Amino acid sequence: MGDLGGQSTVSSTFLARAARAEPLLAREEEFELARRWREQRDERALHRLVHAHMRLAIAVARRFRHYGLPMSDLVQEGHVGLMEAAARFEAERDVRFSTYATWWIRAAIQDYVLRNWSIVRGGTSSGQKALFFNLRRVRARLERTAGFEDATRDEVQAAVAVALGVPAAEVARMDARLTAPDLSLNAPLAAGEEDGTARLDQLVAEDPLPDEQVAESIDGERRRRWLSMALHSLSDRERRIIRARRLAEEGETLEMLGARLGISKERVRQIENRAIEKLRATLVRDSGLPVGVFA
Repeated sequence: MGDLGGQSTVSSTFLARAARAEPLLAREEEFELARRWREQRDERALHRLVHAHMRLAIAVARRFRHYGLPMSDLVQEGHVGLMEAAARFEAERDVRFSTYATWWIRAAIQDYVLRNWSIVRGGTSSGQKALFFNLRRVRARLERTAGFEDATRDEVQAAVAVALGVPAAEVARMDARLTAPDLSLNAPLAAGEEDGTARLDQLVAEDPLPDEQVAESIDGERRRRWLSMALHSLSDRERRIIRARRLAEEGETLEMLGARLGISKERVRQIENRAIEKLRATLVRDSGLPVGVFA
């Protein structure tokens, strides 16, 4: 049958025909093949084991056709899952390889669907993955249930949330993703207008304007220079207290500073207040700005 791992363009019809031509394995035979691969790294045993179960990979892949991805790619991902299952299978647990491999095949295909279904990555948690793959099925089942024929969209989403054990907001968000196509931000708002307004032009930018950013950068640098100069007007102890109380990411308490400096917390507070007044006076003198700026 050949190596399917790199043949992403092979048609699903050819894959299905080739898979059907592979003989089924008896329990003892698949256990022996798995043992030879695990213990002896016998590649011929691996290929026989995997190829004999390709029809299983195709059957699982068909369940994911409605996501709009190429069937041949889905089958190839199923083949990846088969290879992973063969590497981990333990025959002594007395479980048929097909039963064990189904989980790995489905997991590999689901990961592929999540990576390629949309340009926006979603379904990163186990709960979101379950919602992504079960939302349509559960919703369709509920809509066929008596009493839900005339239910509103919100009512159906609330019922799906209860059935899947997730918040209703998560269901609404995922439902919107599944029903809305990906849209390019560079595409024009009006169809057929090559040079029209793009969706990107309608997004609100919350960042400051460029001139405001430049002004803030210049002013910030100036304030830092003033503060550095003003700190030199303080005594060593005043400077230590101001740095520990006002300039550190996590300021120390009065008690902590008092214990470290060997003075009371009230004395630390008095020194801090005096140092702040000295800083303010120095900043006003050097900058020429009103005292209120440094209040």
